[in-house]
Amino acid sequence: MALAAPVIDLNGVERTFPGSPPVRALRPCALRVFPGDYLTIVGPSGSGKSTLLNLLGLLDRPTSGSYLLEGLDTSTLTEDQRTALRGRRLGFVFQSFHLIDHRTATENVMLGLLYRNLPARERRDRARSALEQVGLERRLDALPTTMSGGERQRVAIARALVGHPAVLLCDEPTGNLDSHTTGTILDILDALHAEGITIVAITHEESVARRGTRTIHITDGALAEPVRP
Repeated sequence: MALAAPVIDLNGVERTFPGSPPVRALRPCALRVFPGDYLTIVGPSGSGKSTLLNLLGLLDRPTSGSYLLEGLDTSTLTEDQRTALRGRRLGFVFQSFHLIDHRTATENVMLGLLYRNLPARERRDRARSALEQVGLERRLDALPTTMSGGERQRVAIARALVGHPAVLLCDEPTGNLDSHTTGTILDILDALHAEGITIVAITHEESVARRGTRTIHITDGALAEPVRP
């Protein structure tokens, strides 16, 4: 059986920030993420994790090298095209939730479809379905201020999923949660992966990294993928 084409394909990608001296945050690297992967990227603070995630999320451009997203060379795109592609094909889950306090869970998730040119009713139906997918069918109309940290993170995951992205990018998704709630969120990510969703998760915790099916270690901007036993 032929191997599926990678969703993410980095070739010789590096990122250097200008300065005196320049700071090489990401050394030339190659990385492929295939449909259905659950890739975790682990490393200490300052190792280059955030730089890599910003590149994968089309929030920054590499200094050199190529980044293909679903076969599309992102280096050829304008900023408007990159923004549109990011909104259509990438879902983001952040450590700090980034919810709007005066909007309900459903309304927060609907914002994930704001630029899809869909009728409001369809956006609402999709938002409710995404919230049900993460176990919040009884909290559809709740405000974030009345929710626990774990519930707020589930709303954030639903918002990332509602547009059916090619890749779910998670930046320290359990960083603000206690150990019990961390387990709940990781179980949700496991279930989403079992449904076929492609996940890339940044973390500094080895215990979280082990939940993935592949793990990349990043140290001083260099990537390495150890062989699992």
